Amino acid sequence: MPTPRTAPDLVPVRRALLSVSDKTHLLDIAQSLHDAGVELVSTGGTAKAIKDHDLPVRDVSDLTGFAEMMDGRVKTLHPAVHGGLLALRDDEAHMQAAKDHNIAMIDLVYINLYPFERTVEAGSDFETCVENIDIGGPAMLRAAAKNYGWVCCCTQGSDVLSVLSEMKEHGGKTTLSLRKRLSAATYARTASYDGAIANWYAEQIGETFPENLSLTGNLKQVLRYGENPHQKAAFYSAAPSRPGIASARQVQGKALSYNNLNDTDAAFELVCELNTDTQAAIAIIKHANPCGVAIADDSVAAYDKALACDSVSAFGGIVAHNRTITAALAKRIIEVFTEVVIAPDADDEALAIFAAKPNLRILLTGALADPGASGRSFKNVAGGILVQDRDHGRISKDDLRTVTKKQPDEQQMEDLLFAWRVAKHVKSNTIVYAKNGATVGIGAGQMSRVDAARIAALKAEDAAQKAGQNTPATLGCVAASDAFFPFADGLLQAASAGAVAVIQPGGSIRDDEVIAAADEADLAMVFTGMRHFRH
Repeated sequence: MPTPRTAPDLVPVRRALLSVSDKTHLLDIAQSLHDAGVELVSTGGTAKAIKDHDLPVRDVSDLTGFAEMMDGRVKTLHPAVHGGLLALRDDEAHMQAAKDHNIAMIDLVYINLYPFERTVEAGSDFETCVENIDIGGPAMLRAAAKNYGWVCCCTQGSDVLSVLSEMKEHGGKTTLSLRKRLSAATYARTASYDGAIANWYAEQIGETFPENLSLTGNLKQVLRYGENPHQKAAFYSAAPSRPGIASARQVQGKALSYNNLNDTDAAFELVCELNTDTQAAIAIIKHANPCGVAIADDSVAAYDKALACDSVSAFGGIVAHNRTITAALAKRIIEVFTEVVIAPDADDEALAIFAAKPNLRILLTGALADPGASGRSFKNVAGGILVQDRDHGRISKDDLRTVTKKQPDEQQMEDLLFAWRVAKHVKSNTIVYAKNGATVGIGAGQMSRVDAARIAALKAEDAAQKAGQNTPATLGCVAASDAFFPFADGLLQAASAGAVAVIQPGGSIRDDEVIAAADEADLAMVFTGMRHFRH
């Protein structure tokens, strides 16, 4: 191993190698480097573009003595290139070897890699994706990054602009701190690139859980703090892309916080779960749990029904909608203090109304997410990561099995399916009461299912009292339980709240006891055969 050495602070940039697939701003960068007195070396189409701009550029084959071959697969994998990147300028043996083999030093590389990620995202076939795996680019970047003491490595145009700025300030030289920063960014980029390839390849060969897990993402935003002010936080986008908070366009409002992002994601995923071609859906979320959800033929009607479930908790919440927001809906939303509104779109009148509340964040996704799409979810545990499929399980009316003597009627069946889809998005243990396409009571995140049923009923009573009603809306409602009732007590608590029909997974060793209790209470009950724990 070579002896570690301390690199100098200021190092001149005399020669740059440019090889980019994305040629946006290439000519401006090449011109600026040329004007700064830097010799340009390039490859293939990059060299042609620079020459066509009437700038002097040396082809990389002049350095290597070999023409590009094998359809361009082999052009930079050569000692004349990598020696120029890796040579330690203060090592006499290195410099003598470079002189003996006529290797010219390279002080800067600007390489953006073959667009593998975009090729995959475009749905290209296997061979096309493989052909878009860059080999020479990552090799050169890693070599340059290792030799940060003397070489600037740039993976995007803004990196080159930072180099040019320092060169202007320091008489054609760059600082060690900048070169270290660029080196770190380069290794992050090549790691992300290789991770994307590894994940895609594992999927192609049907390897569900590969021996080595690669997590990749692109920084979207450094956040003020995390869940609490003493926690640092950031927001990254990750492949594959999915309509939602990572792809949304924020048209107004303050920067989103960690909690805003988490809650808004929960709201949007829930409203996508309820999306139909014929009905409007509204989800109002607080602390990642719904405080009111509804569907209706009209958007304003859906909002009013959702708000009625728990108007107190809705204060400072998140509103998600499955349609384009209209002026009428916007007027209703701003009557209650709201942190974020997310929807596929909003018309101009609605945006003008929202503009009167400049701190209100408006996110437009352009589309709804497919609740049945596959994907992975991740959770940190001490010393490790838990990985699972995202919960894309869905049921239809045909999947339900009625287990009681009493059959649910048509409206009850619709409400049971609605309540079940809402319960999927509520923290466990949960009980959801619903009636006429709206939640009327939600008990979330309880250690006991009986307590979840009791809390949901209490919330419904509070809502009725606030609305000046004598009886809670749970009378005649349906109830959804995200997991089976281990005993009959939770079921009977729902019945005492006014539920007349129940949907639950089934599967308890005491199912017969629970079914008998439902029959005795004259309840209709259906089993889904699927549970929706959400921790």
